[in-house]
Amino acid sequence: MIYSDFQGMKLSRLGFGCMRFASDPETGEIDQEKVNKMFDLAIQAGVNYFDTAYPYLNGKSELAMAEALKKYPRESYYIADKFPGHSLPGPVDNIALFNRSLEKCNTDYFDFYLLHNITEWSIKIYESSEYHIIDDMIKMKEEGKIRHFGFSFHGGTKLLEDVLTRYEGVFEFVQIQCNYLDWTLQDAKKKYDIITKHGLGVWVMEPCRGGKLAKLSEANHAKLAQYPEASDASYAFRFLQGFENIKVVLSGMNEVEQVEDNLRTFEKYNPLTDEEKNTLFDIAEGMKAGVPCTACRYCCAGCPMGLDIPYLLECYNDYKYAVSITPGMRIDGLDEDKKPAACIQCGQCAHACPQGIKVPEILDELARMYADAPKWAVTAKSRGEAIRKDLNME
Repeated sequence: MIYSDFQGMKLSRLGFGCMRFASDPETGEIDQEKVNKMFDLAIQAGVNYFDTAYPYLNGKSELAMAEALKKYPRESYYIADKFPGHSLPGPVDNIALFNRSLEKCNTDYFDFYLLHNITEWSIKIYESSEYHIIDDMIKMKEEGKIRHFGFSFHGGTKLLEDVLTRYEGVFEFVQIQCNYLDWTLQDAKKKYDIITKHGLGVWVMEPCRGGKLAKLSEANHAKLAQYPEASDASYAFRFLQGFENIKVVLSGMNEVEQVEDNLRTFEKYNPLTDEEKNTLFDIAEGMKAGVPCTACRYCCAGCPMGLDIPYLLECYNDYKYAVSITPGMRIDGLDEDKKPAACIQCGQCAHACPQGIKVPEILDELARMYADAPKWAVTAKSRGEAIRKDLNME
């Protein structure tokens, strides 16, 4: 197992993500025997970082993780958990909710604790004086119940820079979605650079983009055939090995075979060659289906509605790759007169675009995609109801 140093701690570069445990599709019950076997394999090979969150698997992830870890000494592994501010039904007793996670994880403290899923929408909750989440979590850190404080992030680069500047000295690490596709699609490269510039550690989630990079198309897989026999997933993980400030790479493993494959990849330091990296970037470009916006912002100067067009085109490109909640959350954070439907189709942006992007047409399509896509509000409502029940707020 290869390790990284973080403030004197020896962290396994491969972290075990606890979001995708196998479960019964009808009852939702987790296959605990399989979880135990996967954890035993991982721990024996040197994995010492385990990442969960309050809402994962309808609240059962924390319990399953704790059950699998209970036979091991507490000081032999690190637990990361997350505060679900983006799912709250309204202001709640933050300390009681935090303590509930401690109880479920069978621990007195969290080695790493994160504000869950900061975006342009959720930051308004996290920074609200009515919710006072950050102040309460700082208090937990002062009491020793949080050893290291960070946040997971799904927003844009401007928000990331703003948050790290406003809270200089508060956070110690940031967890971002990073892989060879999102290196450019979601501007993960710039996010990595911003976090590194601020002196914080980078944690990675979605290294295989929800499994899409773990099993490539036949044509893309063939592009890797010239290299030594290895799984598609191993290339995604080796891509991340090449960045010094990436301290932990989380993999949501749900099969023993996945654990075994990942352990082989992280057995030794083996970053991609330049040739391999260029091949992956070529594959990534072929997977994209959006527009070639370079964020020059020429389009913004003459927009009568004052739309942040490059920001909206980022969301469009994300949607075009795969419909998901993430770009919708970013649009949710905008005022109504700044959302794509506010475009009046004047065409000034299209005339100004050096890339020839037909911006009004794209914004019209984006408005329809946003209207039809899954809404975070629906997910948040069900999670919020679960929080109310868990805290006896009903």
